[in-house]
Amino acid sequence: MKKAELFFSTLFIPVDFVMIILAGLSAYKLRFSNWTVSVRPVVFDLPFNDYFKSLLIIAVLWVFIFALAGLYQIGNARKLAIELRKVFLACSTGLALVAIIIFFQRELFDSRFIVLVGSIFALLYVSLARSFIRWLQRRLFVYGIGVHKVIVVGNSKTADNLIAEFSSNKKSGYEVARRVRDFSLETAQELLEFLKEKEIDEIIQSDPNLTKAETLRLYDFANDNHITFRYVADLLEVKVLRTEVAEIIGIPIVEVKRTTLDGWGRIFKRFFDVIFSGLLIIIFSPVILLTMLAIKLDSRGPIFFSSRDDGSFLYRVGEGGKPFKYFKFRSMIPNSDSMRYKELADRNVRADGPMVKIKDDPRVTRVGRFIRRYSIDELPELFLVFVGRMSLVGPRPHLPEEVAKYENYHRKTLTIKPGITGLAQVSGRSDLLFEEEAKLDIYYIENWSMLLDISILFKTPMAVFKHRETE
Repeated sequence: MKKAELFFSTLFIPVDFVMIILAGLSAYKLRFSNWTVSVRPVVFDLPFNDYFKSLLIIAVLWVFIFALAGLYQIGNARKLAIELRKVFLACSTGLALVAIIIFFQRELFDSRFIVLVGSIFALLYVSLARSFIRWLQRRLFVYGIGVHKVIVVGNSKTADNLIAEFSSNKKSGYEVARRVRDFSLETAQELLEFLKEKEIDEIIQSDPNLTKAETLRLYDFANDNHITFRYVADLLEVKVLRTEVAEIIGIPIVEVKRTTLDGWGRIFKRFFDVIFSGLLIIIFSPVILLTMLAIKLDSRGPIFFSSRDDGSFLYRVGEGGKPFKYFKFRSMIPNSDSMRYKELADRNVRADGPMVKIKDDPRVTRVGRFIRRYSIDELPELFLVFVGRMSLVGPRPHLPEEVAKYENYHRKTLTIKPGITGLAQVSGRSDLLFEEEAKLDIYYIENWSMLLDISILFKTPMAVFKHRETE
């Protein structure tokens, strides 16, 4: 365990305590301010000294709740969104606790205003303080403080991507100390000598195709040398990521849990889609109108790309494998769609799977190149979200001929509505290998939450402006 992680995890306890106290004081000050009193006169007696004593007790109880919520677990600064979700749940639990205390000890707090506003301030102050500390922790990564030194094992594209990411992104918190392409007995002996000179925190098995013997040897090696062991899950493991172990007549039985996007989850997601797609349509309506005008002035042909070269409707495959009529802004010269399979087939940069992506596509118009670069051509998909054919977040919708080439395990991505953006898009957009994209989409399906959707939506603008190989 890194000393920096121990320091920051310990630091959170007094910081949270102080933030809760400040939140309570802010609520008290606001309630007795001239403006608030003029709106709602004070009809109760709450001396500051008595209030502050109660506030100290409440702050201690809240910190205890934070501990139960796992907010003081020692770990690196990588998942702020999950941490803030825990803060929200812990503050909600703390509010419920105060409500219970008030029920039995009403003289403790006579103002519901102070209780409610204090809880809101606590959520805000704690979230801001933790965000700042996590930001500071990531800044220190740049200077090598708190960085995890890792050995990457594997001879795969995934290993190359991990090394490239860790090397280019100093804020990732990882530094690759060495890479080995297998884990034979000779490699194990070499690493033993290497560990005598270099301190290693983690071993990452990045190739799921290592032999069983190599994998077991690697796990035992990490365990024997007190090194954290991580591995990249293959598609089967991603599919059964949500599991629960139960014991039946003494035998451990593993149940594969269904996605959380069921029942109320599906209702919440649809409600979210309708509200926010409607708002986004209104916000982007000037851009949509200008794009329509630019396409019409730039080249002859329809404004929307909604039909194939033979005049038939353009379909994409949606939830449950059912095709739906699809359209977006036209970015190519008319009647050139089928060229991807013929004249331009040798330019396909996605030969790793069923997808076809043409680099330096000669069919793209001047306006088309611009709207593709910033994903403006996909804005009409907001209307498809509004009517229920797509979702704001989900796997990208693919063509029927592409879906026909899916392996069986790829079809897991068809169990929910396709999305305008998704976990794969904010993780690498069109530069990802198809297998990596499928893994991310399946992970999203198995681990869906509204917070994950919101996180992906916030990351989407950054992904749009990031350079990529194909547009």
